[in-house]
Amino acid sequence: MKYTNTTLKKAENFLEDAGYLIRYEKGSFTSGYCVLEDKKVVVINKYFQTEAKVGAILDIITNLKVDHSLLSHASKDFHLKISQLKLEDL
Repeated sequence: MKYTNTTLKKAENFLEDAGYLIRYEKGSFTSGYCVLEDKKVVVINKYFQTEAKVGAILDIITNLKVDHSLLSHASKDFHLKISQLKLEDL
């Protein structure tokens, strides 16, 4: 999977479908992002390049428990693709 602006948009749409608010902010993030579970907010370092933003969001997605009934068809397909890539890495 290429980490392009298109992939970034798909990843952002997935999080939004799952009920998360995405914010790009400056800060001293050791991992490059922060997830506030109770408020469903994802904060990503705004100075990251596109590839790093996509990588951070994909890392978040693989660790979230998401209600698939909330997702659009496109987001379900995207999640399936991400899940398959994760299995290939094992």
